[in-house]
Amino acid sequence: MALEEGAKVSGTVSGITNFGAFIDLADNKTGLVHISQVSDKFVKDIHDVLAVGDKVMVKVMKIEGNGKIALSMKQASPTAPSRHEGHSQVERPIRGHDRKEPRKFSRPARTYSGRGNFNHRKSSGDFNDMLSSYLKESESRLSTLKRQTDGKRGGRGGRRS
Repeated sequence: MALEEGAKVSGTVSGITNFGAFIDLADNKTGLVHISQVSDKFVKDIHDVLAVGDKVMVKVMKIEGNGKIALSMKQASPTAPSRHEGHSQVERPIRGHDRKEPRKFSRPARTYSGRGNFNHRKSSGDFNDMLSSYLKESESRLSTLKRQTDGKRGGRGGRRS
């Protein structure tokens, strides 16, 4: 019996690692069930769910040319909905967004007034006004910082050699 993608087959757990479990299949083939494909619920430790020698039902997800076989236990269970078997995904709008209108921010712009104080203000004027005020404030911050560090380095005196 040749394995095909999408086929549900039974197998035996032959090895367990931190990232998944190796399953022995028919025709002396081995596939891997990644830890994310073991159960619908979050699995922190795969040893809590599987043990070597367990008989499991798996679905063949992908067969690669180099012999690797990707398996899924959660899609092989009868209660798991499959996207490929006629079930449609429900489109939900992104919370708080209407795709037809651009997103509007309700927070006012903030300005920095030194010593960790932020003052909220309404942005008024055009881009050039905002840019010039930013540059002025930036220059002021740089000069304050330079004054503070010059005092710690010994002031404006010449270099000592």
